[in-house]
Amino acid sequence: MALKFYMTPGSCSTGIHILLETLELPFEVWVINIPAGDHLRPEYLKINPRGTIPSLVLDDGTALTDFKSIALWLAQTYPRAKLLPDDPALAAQAVDLLEFALIQLHGEGFTRIFTSERYISSGGAKPGQQLKDDVTSHGREIVEQAFAVLEKRLPAEGYAVGPAFSIADAALFYNEFWAEKTGIPMPPRVLAHYQRVRARPVVRQVLAEEGYRT
Repeated sequence: MALKFYMTPGSCSTGIHILLETLELPFEVWVINIPAGDHLRPEYLKINPRGTIPSLVLDDGTALTDFKSIALWLAQTYPRAKLLPDDPALAAQAVDLLEFALIQLHGEGFTRIFTSERYISSGGAKPGQQLKDDVTSHGREIVEQAFAVLEKRLPAEGYAVGPAFSIADAALFYNEFWAEKTGIPMPPRVLAHYQRVRARPVVRQVLAEEGYRT
């Protein structure tokens, strides 16, 4: 029985898609059309009650329903791929950077850019569009500030925590991909990391499969 991967092209699930293809695992793809409300349909909520993506259903029917849990499960289930370094300190750094990508870049920054309406109170005094623009601008500031922090942490060469591609790189990549798509500048080391990951054949394959030019 193959893994069942629930994803939306061009979303955070792209990072998990990259990990699955890196491991060369057999899996079924189920595309969740969020604008159409697929994530709120009863059949999907049975799998992921939060209605979020990505989700990965394992062979035994267990559903993993967030990026971190899926990434860690993949890394620990297939240790030969070295998606987490053997060195405990480097492994901890990889998890730290993964959480930085998920929480600071995605959760605090890009969520404001892509879903600004979540942050707008119906009782606001400013016109709705102005409020939306303010929230979006704040999100871009958060992303730029996070990139400034990341610039100090990323090495000049290699990947996020050494010479090998890890779960941290997959999480950072989809945020960097979003930055490029939304015109947010990336400082030199962040940009170099993005270009390095994007040049990987597996990443180019995933982007092509999800409908993006490589």
